[in-house]
Amino acid sequence: MTDISKVTVLGTGVLGSQIAYQASYAGFDVSAWDINDDAIAAAKQRYQKLAETYEQQVDGAKDDDRATKAAESIHLYTDIAEAVADADLVIEAVPENPKIKEQTWTEVGKAAPAKTIFATNSSTLLPSSLMEYTGRPEKFLALHFANMLWVNKTAEVMGTAKTDQQVYQTVVDYASKMGMVPIEVKKEKAGYVLNSLLVPLLNAASELLIDGVADVETVDKTWRLATGAPLGPFQIFDVVGLTTAYNISAASEDPKQREFADYLKTNYIDKGKLGVATGEGFYSYS
Repeated sequence: MTDISKVTVLGTGVLGSQIAYQASYAGFDVSAWDINDDAIAAAKQRYQKLAETYEQQVDGAKDDDRATKAAESIHLYTDIAEAVADADLVIEAVPENPKIKEQTWTEVGKAAPAKTIFATNSSTLLPSSLMEYTGRPEKFLALHFANMLWVNKTAEVMGTAKTDQQVYQTVVDYASKMGMVPIEVKKEKAGYVLNSLLVPLLNAASELLIDGVADVETVDKTWRLATGAPLGPFQIFDVVGLTTAYNISAASEDPKQREFADYLKTNYIDKGKLGVATGEGFYSYS
């Protein structure tokens, strides 16, 4: 089985940039791909901000300029074939849209070498719904990270009925070497472990808002006070990113969730308020 040393991350958004940066910080040879030069320029800024965050929050990040070197070491591409040309592991973190993911994996399956293991970071789609597009379902599985990787160190590993067990174990080992805590999910489950617990909370919060039962601040305050949790559900939405929240709610069959998607688009997304990443979402951030 392939010894993973070269990692390619597809997508340089909020979570994709964190995955690539953490892998680089852990010492892997990392490449990242996105669709155009503007996205790549934005990725460079994200990596630099992550370096600054790590220096402030992660022990040892300032030693020998480790955090800065991790940001500068990531190879950036707009050509997907070049990005995956010698990858041992490809982690996909493109938008949570089935058609985009299907197209991406079709391209990667044709371009990547035979040794490459494929992993999707999808938070809502089962890996079995994407595996055939890769052309090598036995080397495909899910590797799901939580936002703010340097704090929330979970890496959920979930295979399909066709995933080779050695591939599964290789990815579990990789997650550990990357500095994460592998969460081995024993069978396919939409939402894995984390989102199976989290999504009902976020859905309930959005319905309280849409139905006019309570405002954002009241919902969050109630949750924090009653449970001792550090963040309320709308603060979590801001961390996850409102674009991701919108994509998931817009695709839901639940009319309340589609109503929430419309609310997000009108009141936040169309105004450039996407959450913590842009400095403003449900809350404002310095």
